[in-house]
Amino acid sequence: MSYQTCENCHKNVATVTVIEILPKADGEVESAHHQQLLCEMCAQSKNLPHAPVVKKTLGDIWKLLQSSGNQGKEEPDIECPECGMTREELRTRGRIGCANDYELFASDIEEILERVHGALQHDGRIPGISSDELDRMQVISSLKKELNEAIREEAYENAARIRDELQSLGEGA
Repeated sequence: MSYQTCENCHKNVATVTVIEILPKADGEVESAHHQQLLCEMCAQSKNLPHAPVVKKTLGDIWKLLQSSGNQGKEEPDIECPECGMTREELRTRGRIGCANDYELFASDIEEILERVHGALQHDGRIPGISSDELDRMQVISSLKKELNEAIREEAYENAARIRDELQSLGEGA
């Protein structure tokens, strides 16, 4: 099987065929057309109307499905018996009225946190750990994932190199 290279970058394998049909001045379709072979990256950079869609993760798709499903639901406006806070107030103010609201409006709070911070889990600093130590811990975690992947792929030379790197960081594999 022969592969053609991208006509734009001349490096990658062309996986996208772009056919531009040229219209006549009177609006009818011309029989002549222009064809171009592109790699996926060049096709995306040209912002073509039917360029391949950037792959979404399963989590992205799940969030999209949840949000589209929630748009059709009209939730009743509930009120906290202790402070009188309503769901609508919480959504507009973005603040809790009392400790009871954490349980009463749990799903609304998660929605607000995800919208504001982009996540439900904190990924910032850890108290009592220096930034250097945190960086070291993140490198070790990344190397352990690479080591597991190398072992799974039976790339033992690479696995040995990663193991040695982990040992030099003071973390036995």
